Amino acid sequence: MSGNKFNFTKRILEDLPIPSKGKRVYHYDTKVRGLGVSLTDKGTLTFIVYRKVNGRPERITLGRYPDLSIENARGAASEVNSQIAQGKNPNQEKNKLRDELTLKELFIQYFERHAKLHKKSWQDDEKWYRLYLSQWNKRKIFSIHRTDIEALHAKVGKDHGIYAANRMLTLLCVMFNKAIDWGWEGVNPVHGIKKFREISRERFLQGDELPRFFKALEEENNRALADFFMLGILTGARRGNLLAMRWEEVNFDQATWRIPETKNGSSHLVPLPPEAMNILKGRFNAKENGWVFPSTTSKSGHLEEPKSAWKRILKKASLQDLRLHDLRRTLGSWQAATGASSYVIGKSLGHKTQQATAIYARLNIDPVRESVEKATSAMFATKSNN
Repeated sequence: MSGNKFNFTKRILEDLPIPSKGKRVYHYDTKVRGLGVSLTDKGTLTFIVYRKVNGRPERITLGRYPDLSIENARGAASEVNSQIAQGKNPNQEKNKLRDELTLKELFIQYFERHAKLHKKSWQDDEKWYRLYLSQWNKRKIFSIHRTDIEALHAKVGKDHGIYAANRMLTLLCVMFNKAIDWGWEGVNPVHGIKKFREISRERFLQGDELPRFFKALEEENNRALADFFMLGILTGARRGNLLAMRWEEVNFDQATWRIPETKNGSSHLVPLPPEAMNILKGRFNAKENGWVFPSTTSKSGHLEEPKSAWKRILKKASLQDLRLHDLRRTLGSWQAATGASSYVIGKSLGHKTQQATAIYARLNIDPVRESVEKATSAMFATKSNN
């Protein structure tokens, strides 16, 4: 470490000598131009960028350490340097952000600069915003207060359920955090608002319900949707992966489906039981394009929203409180009922936890296939038992 300019590390920053009473000292990073820390006599460390803008010195506050990590501070400082290179004054941009940004404008920034780049579930963010937050499109973000959000959270919970209310609250919290990262000097109004307590769902299709479910699928006029729901229960795949299933991912010789990227960011090899292979062979003979479930009306080119058909199936089968995701849980539950270990079930469903990863790596597809086929055979056996 030389003078007050050195490579910022956690250890060095936390060991900096505290200045005498009433004093403030500055130290600067050697990695990112202009990045520094302000250290007060109280031991408060604040990241700043000190640069000349249009010939005049400007000090731009980024945030406090350790709330803002060194790496995040370097990223924020790089953004400031980029603004300066474009001839902008970051402090003026911060004032503009504080005074003029509406919630819709913040969401667009969040969506383009963060969600679409870093989140697999970015489409969910778009949905939660459209359904529950778009009513505040024109409101300036500084005018949205905690009491407003608490009232909206309670209303969404009452009208649409606690899960939707909590997802909306999470999205709004992240949006305000990003606004602060990008220069807004307000306080996140979501902080301190308690989410509703969520009870883990245990719903899956029971033995007396499966025959009604299968019968409703057999009688469904839209064969593509009937096949979609059946493959959901036979593969345990997530809704989004199944909707975007492509023929190039299916290996008919090995009876497998390789999902290129799942929710956890990795690929997943799905063993296809005979019943699933029969469905896919039938669909392949009448295929229209590269999608297993094509659509001529959606922007993506594949089926996107099976909600109305799902309601129709549930009504015909006299089933209550069953969600599409419960088909995934149904396969796992029947695997457990037919003797599969939790690790085999996790492997078949593409679960990824730090604890299970090492064990999954030692499992080949054969015991997973055996477990899936045993479970699906048990499910279809209910048809003859009822």
